[in-house]
Amino acid sequence: MTNAMAHSRGRRNPADGRAPARRASASVGVLFLIVGVLGFIPGITSNFHELYWAGHESGAKLFGAFQVSVLHNLVHLAFGVAGLAMSRTVPGARIFLVGGGAIYVVLWLYGLVINRGSAANFIPVNLADNWLHFGLGLGMITLGLLTVRDPLPR
Repeated sequence: MTNAMAHSRGRRNPADGRAPARRASASVGVLFLIVGVLGFIPGITSNFHELYWAGHESGAKLFGAFQVSVLHNLVHLAFGVAGLAMSRTVPGARIFLVGGGAIYVVLWLYGLVINRGSAANFIPVNLADNWLHFGLGLGMITLGLLTVRDPLPR
């Protein structure tokens, strides 16, 4: 690894003065906020009249693919707020990315093992959600690990 590459992960971006981990956390946070809001917009969310508070009975689908409920949308909004709030510091950003990514990997596993037609599917999740959660979890963890040079804070 070249010296420039080694330093690029921990240095601030001259354009905005923020470390890569902070930018990544804020970007992921904004993405979550956008998705959370879009989940409440008819047309972008199909079967909007079937948007329920929670549970597998919610027939609303964001972009026609991802099963959502009011609870599911609120979780996206909460993750968005957390991402923005934790992007204020490099350790906070890294905790959000790695910790939030781990939560999404656990959510993926949860979606794989539950009976999606049962009350256990309270969030709710479908197959498209499961694989999105898997990719999102791995992506967030990767961003958290690759955007800073120092080990995780203890």
